[in-house]
Amino acid sequence: MAALPLRGHPVLDIADDWSSARVRLRLHRFNRNYVGTHFGGSLFSMADPFWMPLTMDRLGRDYSVWDRAAEIDFLSPGRGDVFADFKLTEDRLDEMRDLTAHGDKALVWFENDVVADDGTVVAQVRKQLYVRRKPAAR
Repeated sequence: MAALPLRGHPVLDIADDWSSARVRLRLHRFNRNYVGTHFGGSLFSMADPFWMPLTMDRLGRDYSVWDRAAEIDFLSPGRGDVFADFKLTEDRLDEMRDLTAHGDKALVWFENDVVADDGTVVAQVRKQLYVRRKPAAR
């Protein structure tokens, strides 16, 4: 993975080939809820934007990719730095290529955990992407 040059930036790493990313959310007074833990909306926001650009970059210009749906389950209070890792495997890309090979749309779910420093899973996030080959590429 290639480290980004921004010190303290929430995006810690994005692989050179866009196959993975790692992000961090620090607990701060702006994202702390009434009981002093991470605000749920902030936990969701840290995980929200990554599956779409990773997928778009890996599939290339012949595909339309859009966010379609999302879910989050809060499992444990986040009291310090939390992290989310995203890994887009070649198997998942092949699955999307196969599902859309004849011009069909595919609604594909991705899952990842938001994890505390000590390994405790704070939340589980699911994102659904709409994927389809563009007409000119069919």
